[in-house]
Amino acid sequence: MGGFARRWWVVLGVALAVGAPAQAGWLDRLKGALGKAAPGQAGEAPAGLSTEEITAGLREALIEAARRAAQRASAPGGFLDDPRIHVPLPERLEKAAALARRFGLGGQADAFEETLNRAAERAAAEAFPVLAEAVRGLTFEDVQAVWQGGETAATDYLRRTTRDALYARFLPVVRQAASEVGVTRAYQRLAGRPEIASYVAGSDLDLDHYVTEKALDGLFTLVAEEERRIRTDPVARSTDLLRRVFGAL
Repeated sequence: MGGFARRWWVVLGVALAVGAPAQAGWLDRLKGALGKAAPGQAGEAPAGLSTEEITAGLREALIEAARRAAQRASAPGGFLDDPRIHVPLPERLEKAAALARRFGLGGQADAFEETLNRAAERAAAEAFPVLAEAVRGLTFEDVQAVWQGGETAATDYLRRTTRDALYARFLPVVRQAASEVGVTRAYQRLAGRPEIASYVAGSDLDLDHYVTEKALDGLFTLVAEEERRIRTDPVARSTDLLRRVFGAL
């Protein structure tokens, strides 16, 4: 390993140690650590940790965050009952839904919205394998980018590297789930009412695409939350490796 790379691991340890949001001046301390890394200590990982342990700890933290997020999102009510990731009616249907409620058809609008969320929950169960595969492919440069970033830098990395793959995997699952939970039927019952039909006539809304995008948005919201917890809350470090790496640093 070259001199710069060895010195980086010293800096990485310091960066992890001061990464909590409550500690200000993160970048200043990072720059200071880079300048103070002693040549004789350049090959040593902080707190007695090897570079392999630090890398493994990072990967495990990201995999654990993805696992928890996928489990939460795919649980019954994971989308429907969580206001942060709840899938609303598509914007172009909001007026139609408001009109439906005026005519006493609010139940049909609510039933349609529920099917959107149920479809998203089923699709979320497919998320973890794709996320885990991306995490296992982390390079040394990825490690630097993740830990030089903010408190959701890992989530940002996953979003950038896995969203296309997740979309491709989600779409057929959403399509199947939408059929099973009756998204199209619920929409047709609502849109087919004479009082509502004129408000949705000619609509080219792709419900499968809409649910897939909303499912991904919700999933990454939860991954970001889990990342923050692992970075800042010792209770969230559920394995020996996470406790060792994040606790010691």
